[in-house]
Amino acid sequence: MSYLETTHDVYKEAALTPDVGLCCTTNPIWELPGLKIPKIMQEMNYGCGSTVHARDLTNNPKMLYVGVGGGMELLQFAYFNREKGGVVGIDVVDEMLEASRKNFIEAEAQNTWFRSEFVDLKKGDAMNLPVEDNSIDVAAQNCLFNIFKADDLKKAIAEMYRVLKPHGKLVMSDPTCEQEMNANLRNDDRLRALCLSGSLPIKEYVKALTDAGFGTIEIRARKPYRILDPKNYPTDELIYIESIEVAAIKDPMPQDGPCIFTGKAAIYYGSDDYFDDKAGHVLLKNQPLAICDKTAGALASLNRDDIFISESTFHYDGGGCC
Repeated sequence: MSYLETTHDVYKEAALTPDVGLCCTTNPIWELPGLKIPKIMQEMNYGCGSTVHARDLTNNPKMLYVGVGGGMELLQFAYFNREKGGVVGIDVVDEMLEASRKNFIEAEAQNTWFRSEFVDLKKGDAMNLPVEDNSIDVAAQNCLFNIFKADDLKKAIAEMYRVLKPHGKLVMSDPTCEQEMNANLRNDDRLRALCLSGSLPIKEYVKALTDAGFGTIEIRARKPYRILDPKNYPTDELIYIESIEVAAIKDPMPQDGPCIFTGKAAIYYGSDDYFDDKAGHVLLKNQPLAICDKTAGALASLNRDDIFISESTFHYDGGGCC
């Protein structure tokens, strides 16, 4: 049995018998005006963060969500669109698609604005999406891509890039791990399916996105996720896993490399009212400016004693310049 078959079986069972503890507990239940999340959707909340960000969802974007779970984030996306087929949900597990359809009926009963037709559920594979090229404004996946091994991950990211419109966003949440994992962990298909042993270091995760052509990367959150301990897992050391929320934007790739925002900021505190580096960055005195890692390096190379550059906070919420 391949690791993808193991994953299929795990989520087939999760669809038939909701497992509250299957994934994580850090995926927020957005309380928006007029939005009610059915309890069954909360019980099937198999994510490790959130891919729903209001600033991504203006002007009725066409949305794609891969790996539907119980439908909670699909419902949240539909809140911002409310058009027939405005949100496309794709899953390879028949039972999960059927569970979502039933959950949407419950959502209709609890939300007067919602119609099941707002969400177009399709059976499909993340590595071969049944979606046209350049047709999606916002694509998302939550705690899915970390399951894939290297070649399959490359295919899945390339598919998301293909279906996005220019400047479209791929919004994701996945577990990451900076420690080395032993072969027993890496090769345990069930632990991979449970979003544990497939976790990559953040730099590798980001590189997979930029290798696909995404010119701008935003790391929006980094949070504690899981501990793999020697008593319960095949490891001799304690393994600490975090979850991150990331947006990869289909911007053109700059000649000097991608713009990767990891939550750095620059503060100018010199004698003038502002500092202009003559490269497109103007720092107003005592006003923090969000900058990408590339710009942080360029400013640091100036060796000025009146510019402070913060460490990465791994929390970027827009603004600034690159």
